[in-house]
Amino acid sequence: MTSADAIRSAVSAVTDPELRRPIGDLDMVRDISLDGTRAQVAIVLTIVGCPAAARIESDVRAAAASVPGVDEVDVEVGVMTPAERKALTEKLRDGRPARQMPFGPDSLTRVILVSSGKGGVGKSTMTANLAVALAEQGLAVGLVDADVHGFSIPGLLGIPAGTQPTRIDDLMLPPVAHGVKTISIGMFLRDGEAVVAWRGPMLHRTVQQFLTDVFFGDLDILLIDMPPGTGDIAISIGQILPHAEVLVVTTPQAAASDVAIRSGLVARQTGQRVIGVVENMAAFTLPDGSVLDLFGSGGGAAVADALSTDGQVPLLASIPLSPALRVGGDEGVPVVIGDPADAAAIAIRDLARSLTEQGRGLAGRSLPMRVS
Repeated sequence: MTSADAIRSAVSAVTDPELRRPIGDLDMVRDISLDGTRAQVAIVLTIVGCPAAARIESDVRAAAASVPGVDEVDVEVGVMTPAERKALTEKLRDGRPARQMPFGPDSLTRVILVSSGKGGVGKSTMTANLAVALAEQGLAVGLVDADVHGFSIPGLLGIPAGTQPTRIDDLMLPPVAHGVKTISIGMFLRDGEAVVAWRGPMLHRTVQQFLTDVFFGDLDILLIDMPPGTGDIAISIGQILPHAEVLVVTTPQAAASDVAIRSGLVARQTGQRVIGVVENMAAFTLPDGSVLDLFGSGGGAAVADALSTDGQVPLLASIPLSPALRVGGDEGVPVVIGDPADAAAIAIRDLARSLTEQGRGLAGRSLPMRVS
């Protein structure tokens, strides 16, 4: 291998942080030459003003400089032509038509809805931390914030206000935070703006666009943070994703657990499968060793028992009350990475492992088999 070939190989392996694929595979590498110990590298970005431009250029420069014999690197950055962008989007879709929902029953992506009967039980905080814990296991994870009126996922993941998906022609690339590809209506609103007067049709269209127009690429797991209750969005997602699995979040108190049971029953009516219950804000141990059960006890087990009439629904996790969990949400640093030794962080990582070990049922899926 010549030095120029070695440089091309190193540069081509650089990963686009938004598309999560090597830039060589994305046809972003152009001319590469070597003049003594100085390398000249030309690359093209997908669009003008690409938000990942600085990182890609830095990574390309470092990759070229890592090749033995290269002391200096000049990087020339251009932009794809419309024809090149069109070819790229077609390649990314892998033959799928534009605006086709890729998470149907035959998809290899496991879709898990995180639901609750009422607000204030920590469902969104749980979803954000669970997504990051799953990504830490090496899984490709996507997260849809379907709580349109009460969106909070961008803040919980530390996505800066004003961050929007990157558009490549008709593809929307979701921002990536802590290894999780994320989309939320909050990314399309001005800071402090609220969604008002949106009813069934608009809510349905918004959720549908999140699932069809946003390009997540190949995912192992797609988490959907559901709004509390059993309203329009729950019904819409039940129609769009009847094969999805449901994780019900409650607190230990009866006022929350009684309502949480209803969300699980409604999910079942649409054909979705309840895979487990998570009890949040459970008892925690004080520094003197005493245990404080601020919200009572037994709510999670009660929900699991009530939903086990048509098959066993386990209580998958009991997450203790945690100041670190709250602080991490306020600061946009999920506790599973900000304070991994915290009891809540340990319980959430255990939950993530339980879900991956539990696996996904094959009911309704076409298997890659043929009769010879």
